[in-house]
Amino acid sequence: MLDRYTHPEMGKLWRDGYEYERWLEVELAVAEVMTERGEIPLKAMEDIRRSAKVNSQRVLEIEAIVRHDLIAFLQAVVEEIGESGKYLHLGLTSSDVKDTALSLVLRDSGKLLKKDLQGLRDVLAKRALESKYTVMVGRTHGIHAEPLTFGLKLALWIAELDRQVERLDQAISSVSAGKISGAVGTYANVSPDVEDAVCKHLGLTRALVSNQILQRDRHAHFMTTLALIGGSLEKMATEIRNLQRTDILEVEEPFAEGQKGSSAMPHKRNPIVCEQVSGMARLLRGNALAAMENIALWHERDMTHSSVERVILPDSCLLLDHMLRQMTRIISGLKIHEEQMKRNLQKTYGLTSSQRVLLALVEHGCMREEAYAWVQQDAFQAWDQGKDFIEVVSQDTRIGNYLTEKDLHSLFDLSYHLQHVDDIFKRLGLE
Repeated sequence: MLDRYTHPEMGKLWRDGYEYERWLEVELAVAEVMTERGEIPLKAMEDIRRSAKVNSQRVLEIEAIVRHDLIAFLQAVVEEIGESGKYLHLGLTSSDVKDTALSLVLRDSGKLLKKDLQGLRDVLAKRALESKYTVMVGRTHGIHAEPLTFGLKLALWIAELDRQVERLDQAISSVSAGKISGAVGTYANVSPDVEDAVCKHLGLTRALVSNQILQRDRHAHFMTTLALIGGSLEKMATEIRNLQRTDILEVEEPFAEGQKGSSAMPHKRNPIVCEQVSGMARLLRGNALAAMENIALWHERDMTHSSVERVILPDSCLLLDHMLRQMTRIISGLKIHEEQMKRNLQKTYGLTSSQRVLLALVEHGCMREEAYAWVQQDAFQAWDQGKDFIEVVSQDTRIGNYLTEKDLHSLFDLSYHLQHVDDIFKRLGLE
């Protein structure tokens, strides 16, 4: 992953050499449990505790010869410990250590992403309350529909983030599993009781059944959840990009002092951060697909998943962390142009009240098909001739047979569309 997208907290979890520290954490946990069971001499365990450490450079030197990362790691650690190092890795296979350690990293990464999600939600909640009654036009198919408020648009995103938090909690739980079950998962050379105690010590659940590895549906669950969260961020970014278009210009993402939008056109203020978020969401989806491809492996295990995971797991965690931070910054500094929202709402000459006129006619005894035809004809006339819709319907004698001038004017009151805004906000706990 490029340094420009890596933030310190998440970068620490995936930096080179960090996996060795987590491997050692697992090896030491196993050794402690075996010592308690009398399978490792206490004196040897004291030597291990005192001397066990990882020299990353030495691991790489050994790996260049043995071509096996876990063996190189073990040899480097044993060199530090001495004679007592022979008690490390008793009855284990490489994946006991590597998969269990990977679960620790994914668990911690997931918790950090959840923290990021909460930070974004908090900012969205603040801006939603600020713009709770900021009236704007709602658009369907890109065409003016009916009024809503910008706060409601943000409330919609908040509700989606809440669902994503639930999904992330489930994915973290799924991937927070360990296995200490030996070469093909039979516990032939290590007791299931060791696995149970080690996983409890590490804060993981034990896999009920495993073979040589933890099953990759867990990792696919985690990765698809990250992709789903990315999809929500892309939705937000795409909406902001659309609303920032010159023709609409209802919002603008923050533009820093001294920032330049174009090497050729000094006037440009482009939504580049939102575009970055949208692009990164594509990477997350591609990585999620690769994670699903990793589920089906040969027999008790092959290595086709390993090289893929070295790329997709760190990249996706780092990417989503960056995307969440970027979107939090965007929402926090988002410019909301209320007057432009009002001007845009007026561009369709009051046509956004057409449904109210239709419903009022029906309520006053008109057949729906007739009412729809009359309102549609008047709406098209207003749009084609650039007239106020209320003026056209007021002159329509067919409508006048059912609705008075006073009735019609009341149908164009925008506050009608806002009567349940409070109810929606209360559902989200935003009061």
